[in-house]
Amino acid sequence: MGTRFISERIQPVPGTFDTARMAAGEPGLPRQFVWRGRVVDVTRTRRAWRETGPCRHGSGERYVRRHWYEVETAADGILQLYFERQPRRGARRTWWLFSVED
Repeated sequence: MGTRFISERIQPVPGTFDTARMAAGEPGLPRQFVWRGRVVDVTRTRRAWRETGPCRHGSGERYVRRHWYEVETAADGILQLYFERQPRRGARRTWWLFSVED
């Protein structure tokens, strides 16, 4: 059993977002997403956490930069996903597949 670093964008399947998380102010974790041309099914969320950072304008406040999720899938093992809440200048908010644990 090993962990592979992936760092690739994924495309959530419309209509599969976890609306309960959205109601709490978090991004809606997709229950399905497209990775490398095929649909991946999320069967369970193992854990969730946030990555924070200081305000980029010097106010001393801290902001959520990324929402992380460790999920189980039907066929691909355990994945770590994150939502880039505050991407670099010019980029758009998006979901990423960070790693795969076989």
